[in-house]
Parts: sequence; structure tokens; C-alpha cells
Amino acid sequence: MALAYIGLGSNLGDGRANLLAAWQRLQEEMGCALALSPPFLTEPVGMASEQLFTNAVGLLATSLAPLDLLAKMLEIEAELGRDRQKGRDRTIDLDLLYYDDLVLNTATLTLPHPDIADRGFVLAPLAAVAPMHVHPVLRLTAIAMLQRLARQTGVRQITWEIT
Repeated sequence: MALAYIGLGSNLGDGRANLLAAWQRLQEEMGCALALSPPFLTEPVGMASEQLFTNAVGLLATSLAPLDLLAKMLEIEAELGRDRQKGRDRTIDLDLLYYDDLVLNTATLTLPHPDIADRGFVLAPLAAVAPMHVHPVLRLTAIAMLQRLARQTGVRQITWEIT
């Protein structure tokens, strides 16, 4: 079994509910859920939107190969109404951040995710769920990368509301 760290994001509808629905589907399709970070509210990055994002990071143990895992993640996004047109608001966005310590660069998948170290909306929940996880290329822990981005604002933790 491999350890897969998955970033979850949503800025359409009920973000927490969207993330929990995606997390449930990930567990059903791909393996054993080990941890899910608290949700964080963040400003959109790289897109023009007035809608805040709800972000989290989950850790799964999976027997799927990385490209098969990515294909399943894309299927789940489609099931949950994701519009993949660039720059659009989204009901759900799933990103494969790490797959064990694999370093991979293909036309469809780069591991680790190339933007981890520059995105507070990824690092805050990642540090909450796995603060000592070491980036296999940068050789920095999640908490160390988050501290490097300390000047970035707009990330605040919220709570899961389960009804």
C-alpha cells in the first residue's frame, strides 16, 4: 500500500459538504482513509473569483498506481460537478500532492505536486495532518515550508460541521 496525500478544494456551494462528499468517494474508491485535516478558508489563487475556497488535505493508503489514482480522482471530480475549464469556480478540486516519496514527471502527472511549497492553502492543511512529512525534492517538512510562507495571509482554519 502506498501513502497518497490529496489536496481537496471547493469554492462553489457548501465547501465543507463538497469536501466531505469527495473524501467519502475517495475512501470508497481508493483505499483506507488515514487522516483528514481540518478545513481552511482561503482566498482564490491564480483565478478571478469572489468566492472563498474551503481547503483540506487527506491521507489515504491505496493499492492504486499513481496514474490510476489520478484517473479515479478525475472521475470523482466529474461526478461531483467539476467544470475543468481553467479559471472557473469549482464544486471540487482534487490534487495528488504526494504518492509515497515518488518523484515523477509525465505529461499527465508531476509528483510531488509542483506548487506545494508556494501555496498556503495546501501547506496549512498539510501541516495540520502531517507536519513532519518531508518533501522528497526540497527536503523540507510541511511545517518548515509553511513557516517559509508565513508572510502569506488569508488562510484561516474553520471546523467541520457534520449534520
